Amino acid sequence: MMDAMPGAPLNVVFFSPGFPDYCTSFCCALAQFPVRALGIGDEPYDALPSRLKASLTRYYRVTSMENYDEVLRGVGFLTHEYGKIDRFESLNEYWLVTEARIRTDFNIPGIKCDTIDDVKRKSHMKRFFADAGVAAIRDYAGTSLDEALAFAHRVGYPVIVKPDSGAGAQHTQRVGDDAALTAVLTAWNGGEAPFIVEEYVDGDIVTYDGLVDAAGTIVFENSHRFDQSVMDVVNTDDHLHYVCLPDVRDDVRTAGRAIVVAFGLREKFFHIEMFDRRDGAGLVGLELNLRPPGAWMTDAINVAHGDDVYRRWAAMVAGVPQPAQHPGVCCVAYASRKDHIAYAHSHEDVLARLGGQLIYAHRIEAIFARAMGDFAYLFRASDYPSAMDMVAYIQQKA
Repeated sequence: MMDAMPGAPLNVVFFSPGFPDYCTSFCCALAQFPVRALGIGDEPYDALPSRLKASLTRYYRVTSMENYDEVLRGVGFLTHEYGKIDRFESLNEYWLVTEARIRTDFNIPGIKCDTIDDVKRKSHMKRFFADAGVAAIRDYAGTSLDEALAFAHRVGYPVIVKPDSGAGAQHTQRVGDDAALTAVLTAWNGGEAPFIVEEYVDGDIVTYDGLVDAAGTIVFENSHRFDQSVMDVVNTDDHLHYVCLPDVRDDVRTAGRAIVVAFGLREKFFHIEMFDRRDGAGLVGLELNLRPPGAWMTDAINVAHGDDVYRRWAAMVAGVPQPAQHPGVCCVAYASRKDHIAYAHSHEDVLARLGGQLIYAHRIEAIFARAMGDFAYLFRASDYPSAMDMVAYIQQKA
């Protein structure tokens, strides 16, 4: 066993370093610092991207990442080979509980089993929003159909129904009456699975994304705006768009920073979602995610700010001081298309109109297509209205 020595590189285990795609960029960034990047995943080593293989000190393959005993043995093997593991990260909300269990079993810094519910269960998040002075969506969380119906009568239909613990918009539905609410809730494991019923808020989603270091200092910040419901996109199989903004609005910054403090976040990438009420009544906290914003949003952040959040995250983990963040340079918009929808403008028309504004244009991984689209364009825009004009052109239906 290799004992840790003063000044020795940090041993950082990256769980699932090859999936989703952006994990590869984060893992590769670790190699730029005094860090041993140690990977655990279920992909064959030879199937990993060449740049990822070049960045990993060691890769331990498991047959199933859902098999905790296999993962435990993998961390034990890497501990025997390289010494105490200093960090265990996946940057993927799906693996939060696995991360917490490994950190608990190996006494690795970070969120452990005793606090995982505070950042995993949506019902637990509400008290932290309250501590931050940010309004939270009223809800009922539990397993009682009668109590859920009583809550819906109190706040009025429609209401939103979702799993209390879960990532993304999958299994999230808007229901408009008692019959629909009863049908949805009784369909979940015979009514025994924990669920959450929330009041409906008419508003756009704004995000506060960024990095908070080990001292609790926010070292990078960003904001996105969604003027459509991702829940509706998933449930209706429609196309999606969003805009990465070059600046963070003052009220979003104030609320977001207060939420980071209330949760006591340290050395994390965070993605906080809030509703910006259309009636002008202000922001309402929706949920906290301890991960980067998904899909191509990290690349959008890099272009919008002329920065590199992959390197910034790795520097934060390595404890290396970072330069101050510079003002943003442009908006970056994402506009997807669905294969089953006929569009007014061809792919060639879109490319011609985008010209030098285009950043990417290619297909989306099938596992994400329901929410993110089958094909998407990422492009620069001088301002928000210009971005939305181009989104409208891309997604105009025939």
